Amino acid sequence: MQLKTASVLVIDDDMDVLTAVRLLLRPEVQEIVTEKNPENLRSILSKKNFDVILLDMNFNSSINTGNEGLFWLRKIKEEFRSDAAVIMITAYGDIDLAIRSLKEGAFDFVVKPWHNERLLTTIKEALNQKENKVSPKTNLNGAFFDNELLGQSDAMLDIFYKIKKVAPTDANILILGENGTGKELIAKAIHHYSNRNKQPFMKVDVGALTESLFESELFGHKKGAFTDARDDRMGRIEAANGGTLFLDEIGNISLHQQAKLLSVLQNRQVIRLGTNQPIEVDIRLVCATNVSLNDLSNEQRFRKDLIYRINTVEIIVPPLRKRNGDILLLARHFIKVYSNKYLKPELELDKVVLDKLMNYSYPGNVRELQYAIERAVIMCEDNRLQAKDIIFSPIESALAEDTSSNATNLSDIEKNTILRVIEKNNGNISKAAKELGITRTALYRRLSKYEI
Repeated sequence: MQLKTASVLVIDDDMDVLTAVRLLLRPEVQEIVTEKNPENLRSILSKKNFDVILLDMNFNSSINTGNEGLFWLRKIKEEFRSDAAVIMITAYGDIDLAIRSLKEGAFDFVVKPWHNERLLTTIKEALNQKENKVSPKTNLNGAFFDNELLGQSDAMLDIFYKIKKVAPTDANILILGENGTGKELIAKAIHHYSNRNKQPFMKVDVGALTESLFESELFGHKKGAFTDARDDRMGRIEAANGGTLFLDEIGNISLHQQAKLLSVLQNRQVIRLGTNQPIEVDIRLVCATNVSLNDLSNEQRFRKDLIYRINTVEIIVPPLRKRNGDILLLARHFIKVYSNKYLKPELELDKVVLDKLMNYSYPGNVRELQYAIERAVIMCEDNRLQAKDIIFSPIESALAEDTSSNATNLSDIEKNTILRVIEKNNGNISKAAKELGITRTALYRRLSKYEI
């Protein structure tokens, strides 16, 4: 939603504040309404819907709770049933209350005296979120689930149903799916709809942890426990206490690491390195992997008792090539996101582009589609995306092509693709990384890996 078409309501008992906001917003928005007395809110909101409400945290009123802003925020959200995005106006000393207001449903807060550009940016962000936000009814009917986890295919509707069913429980969840399918988004959705959503969501990519770092990162350590342990440190499991612990790529950890993790999950206790003192933890466990744990178990690479412990409910995320009904939905979403990010006009899709998007196999799944759309939006020269703007990742395409041709050495395929793209871009690493659909850091890691 554009700022120029927005209607904004400002409630503050300081006339200087009302005047300042009115002067700032009058040339920027379609309508600006100011109100000194919050007790008139019911009457105002019964006559008109607003896109954004700026609400002061403190009023000299009959409420006298010390945090009147929270009182009126609850009224706006619960009793007056307004769907306006609420931005709290607070003094520096009330920041703790302002942060609390975020948990009560406020979009954000600004601190007096504010910077005009910061206030305008916050209002724009609130309008963008409000436009993208989906009502609970739409969620349940399956147009899409939230701002990031999108889908309307039967496979995704089944996943949304499972999320709604399992989220309020404390059941351990195992999410299975190829790289780039959105396993982390599903884990976040489970946490968001759980009873632990006001507590931490802690992600650990356990597959990337070395043997030496595994225990320190997960369980924590005491000062002096090893050479670089200069301070006491809380581990990720302890940091997730009360909330959700998301272990990504769990299929890649060693048998030794599995035994350590199983002990923690069974006893619900962690022991920091360098101590013998157990610390009680209360976590909800969500794990993800792109590997079949049954295959690993059959090959004696994964403990069956750990599989049973982490796999109370299993959610299988289908690859994008099996979600044809979601491809255009996702493409349009990413076009909208990146058009806003790169200050482009609303872009239309040429019919040839639609065919190109629908006929591709997406070996890199949703992540590959996202990067392809981002590049296309950047390169687009007018208001219509054309087929030449859509370039899929050379790495993913080469891997898919050579895998289908029964190629066995995937490392050679990736190395050769990197060399070819770097040569094409005359050694420019930034351009090569962009064409490959990866970050400069990721490309440098691969260069080191292959000793290029």
